[in-house]
Amino acid sequence: MKSNKPTWWTIAFRPEVIKRSAQTSLIVGTLLAFINHGDALLALNMPLERIVKMILTYLVPYVVSTSASIGAIQHHEKNQQ
Repeated sequence: MKSNKPTWWTIAFRPEVIKRSAQTSLIVGTLLAFINHGDALLALNMPLERIVKMILTYLVPYVVSTSASIGAIQHHEKNQQ
């Protein structure tokens, strides 16, 4: 018997979850990028290794925000039943 419960991936790709996670990533990622890489940015010292690290600086808050949103949505939907 198949459940009507949405999967983790289904929730993760909801427009409101993507928007919230992207906003969080933009704010938190930018702050962390300047804290961790500001000197290199100002010196225009941006080798590929540093660029990859900066991408991860934005990716981590996105994943954390998405995970938190999914947990909150699942909890809310479970309590609605």
